[in-house]
Amino acid sequence: QAQLVESGGGLVQAGGSLRLSCAAAGIAVSSVAMAWYRQAPGKQREKVATIGNNAYIAYADSVKGRFTISRDNAKNTVYLQMNSLKPEDTAIYYCNSAFGSLAWGQGTQVTVSS
Repeated sequence: QAQLVESGGGLVQAGGSLRLSCAAAGIAVSSVAMAWYRQAPGKQREKVATIGNNAYIAYADSVKGRFTISRDNAKNTVYLQMNSLKPEDTAIYYCNSAFGSLAWGQGTQVTVSS
């Protein structure tokens, strides 16, 4: 069974940056489309970035131009570089397949202070 472990979250001031990592086991991230999701308190989980197993990349409008998704196949890890962070980016961030079909990890908390 695939296992996903997210890390890299933390507390940062508005305008700052963070780089999240998602280490995968039991599945090759090079073989499936992967995505980052986030869930803020009281809100539904939303997909913020997707990377396909070709050159396909897509972002939610709310993060476009600020977030960058990438993948290191040798390390079997997916990354999310987050720049120009805003308080509304505060959420727990998760990675999963683009269809959310894998077991969810524990996520990593990102808190952006104003």
